[in-house]
Amino acid sequence: MRVREVAGDRTAVLCLTGVLVSGFGTSAMWLTAGIWVKSLTGSNSLAALTVFALWAPVLAGPALGSLADRLPRGPLLVGVNLLLAGLLAALPLTGPALRVPALFAVLFVYGAGGVVLDAAEAAVVAGAVEDRLLGDFNGLRTTVNEGVKLVAPATGAALFARFGAGPVLVLDALSFVLAALVFARLRVTAPAPAPSRRGGTAAG
Repeated sequence: MRVREVAGDRTAVLCLTGVLVSGFGTSAMWLTAGIWVKSLTGSNSLAALTVFALWAPVLAGPALGSLADRLPRGPLLVGVNLLLAGLLAALPLTGPALRVPALFAVLFVYGAGGVVLDAAEAAVVAGAVEDRLLGDFNGLRTTVNEGVKLVAPATGAALFARFGAGPVLVLDALSFVLAALVFARLRVTAPAPAPSRRGGTAAG
């Protein structure tokens, strides 16, 4: 693997950094959300439903992923990351009676945002990173993604256990803001005109 060549390519480094930071933000709430709901309600069933809320949007993956083909990818990456940061920052402002429903709503949007981010990141990488480095970059990207999935949930859960939800939400929101800033520096090519919905569905 040509790690040095990938590290020497500015665009590849920016892409990898954005994927790393955004992936951390996306993964940090996976475990923490269930612990938080359990602490608020005492219900194991509701705590387990947080996983469903996070993963339910994957069922709409083709429709959500098509946004990366129909919208400018750079602004899409920046906008989704900022949207998720804003939702997390606003969550503590909800009253106690609405805290759990608001959390589930945020988790659902969180899951949908993760699907859109994955599709947009893959499209951006394919158009921004040189072809000769693409295979090595994708190997590093997969390694980073899977490594973050091991570290981020445990980090969020440990922070929650020690300090409560506030620091987890702040860290998570900041990770999305940082990812948006990184993606804003990328020179992203505009997507090709998307086929009609009927034509795209038939092709799929």
